[in-house]
Amino acid sequence: MDNKRKTHYLKATPEFFKAVKSGEKTFESRINDRDYQVGDTLVLQEWLPHTLQYSGDEIIKVVTYLLDHKQFCAPGYVIMSLGEMELKRIEVFDVKGE
Repeated sequence: MDNKRKTHYLKATPEFFKAVKSGEKTFESRINDRDYQVGDTLVLQEWLPHTLQYSGDEIIKVVTYLLDHKQFCAPGYVIMSLGEMELKRIEVFDVKGE
């Protein structure tokens, strides 16, 4: 099994995209065709089905919990808890040439 964290780019229709953006929806249910793992990054891209185009709006979340138990999920599906990305501060120094 590959233990490397992955980044997954996923379409999200406006109804669900807005619910995640507002914080009302804190999970994502998907077919597990990408071998989702805790720690993976999800880039949810707003997809406009009436125009078949992306809006350009994105939300970045991290998978904090993954449920694939047959009692709660249809075969081949997972439910993922979504958390905030932890951003690390990067120090930038101005170095002037001599």
